[in-house]
Amino acid sequence: MAAIAAILLSSPEFSIAKVFLDKIEKEYGVFAKRRAYALVSMMNDVKDADEMEKMEKVNDFFNQTPYASDKETWGVSDYWATRLEFIGKDKADCEDFVIAKYFTLKELGVPTSKLYMTYAKSIRYKSAHMVLTYYATPKSVPLVLDNYNYKILPASQRDDLIPIYSFRGDELFNAKQAQIGKLVPAATHQKRPWDELIISQHKE
Repeated sequence: MAAIAAILLSSPEFSIAKVFLDKIEKEYGVFAKRRAYALVSMMNDVKDADEMEKMEKVNDFFNQTPYASDKETWGVSDYWATRLEFIGKDKADCEDFVIAKYFTLKELGVPTSKLYMTYAKSIRYKSAHMVLTYYATPKSVPLVLDNYNYKILPASQRDDLIPIYSFRGDELFNAKQAQIGKLVPAATHQKRPWDELIISQHKE
């Protein structure tokens, strides 16, 4: 186990190697460190895979985390967690799932030009929802990475979702300022701007 850990942690590809593991243990404990170790291991396993396999593995990994509202997890109505916070708390709402998947896929080399954060209305739950969408080409039907439906499906097969607004990660701050409607409260009431989230993510 020690030899495997040494090889894993010596890998230069990912910013979440040893520093990430040490930090998460200090802040959240040994069980959180084990979850972080599992993330690093998964990322090492798929670093040379094609984009579809990377998405499947990343989607499956994060979807193991239980859903919880921001009120339950953070004591506030709206909070966007970093990936470290996601792993540390081991519970998250839909925005947190999207953020964790986005940064992990980005770190695995999936071009962010193909990744969009999409606000939608969930017909089943009658509420606003957020998913990560992937466009193989600009004209492709996007694939949906979701924490409600664990299977990655084309958006054309997700008739339980009504899309409202999509944007790339680096466009989120501008989208937030646009106040895109009551169905997307995080866009208008976000207490943690995207630029601040990115700074926090890079520090991790």
